[in-house]
Amino acid sequence: MGRGKIEIKRIENANNRQVTFSKRRGGLVKKAKELAILCDAEVALIIFSSSGRLYEFSNAGMRQTLTRYNKCIDPSEPTIVEHREERQETTEVDILKEEISNLKVKQMQLLGKDLTGLSMNDLQHLEDQLNGGLLTVKDKKEQLLVDQLQKSRLKEHLATLENETLRRQVAELRAFLPSSECSGPRCLDFYPVNGNKTVVEHGAVSTDTVHNCGVDLQLGLSFEACRKRKAPERENCSSHSSSRRSLM
Repeated sequence: MGRGKIEIKRIENANNRQVTFSKRRGGLVKKAKELAILCDAEVALIIFSSSGRLYEFSNAGMRQTLTRYNKCIDPSEPTIVEHREERQETTEVDILKEEISNLKVKQMQLLGKDLTGLSMNDLQHLEDQLNGGLLTVKDKKEQLLVDQLQKSRLKEHLATLENETLRRQVAELRAFLPSSECSGPRCLDFYPVNGNKTVVEHGAVSTDTVHNCGVDLQLGLSFEACRKRKAPERENCSSHSSSRRSLM
């Protein structure tokens, strides 16, 4: 006996309907696979259950098959995929526009403008935000000033070390170089002998006085030595004169 003909209508029993859906769906997917293999066809199968669950099959990839489908249909008629993408793009654009508008309003409020419609709590919150931002700016400014002061002190310390190094090098060079000063006395004293004659002697006249005064040096005995020398000569002269007188 052959199988009885089944009336095609909605199955009222939920359990029987679910069992029948699973069996028929499996058979449909099996037929789609066989069709794709036997006939070398590109097959795509999309099934939604009564509960909204999606079942799909495609031997070449669902996205590729849908793209090919969109190219084959009339371009003047918008497809479901295009409608979905347009709605998604429109929604994203609207969201971005709303965010930009809100940011502009907040910016104006932070500048003290467009405060209409704000409640006391909103104004207090805005004041707290401004005070917090002001404190942050002050802290940043103080930190920059401290950093600049530290850099200045470091530069000053390095300059001091460099100056000390240069002074030490100059002192070492002076120690190696021969002295340009004369080993003799730096100044001379002079005493009169007779008239214009002078005798020089070591003394404590300043160097500037010696350089500024044009002194002519003449060799001679000191005043005391000259007097002592003249005394015996006078005695000799007196003895010679007395001897001459006695002979006469």
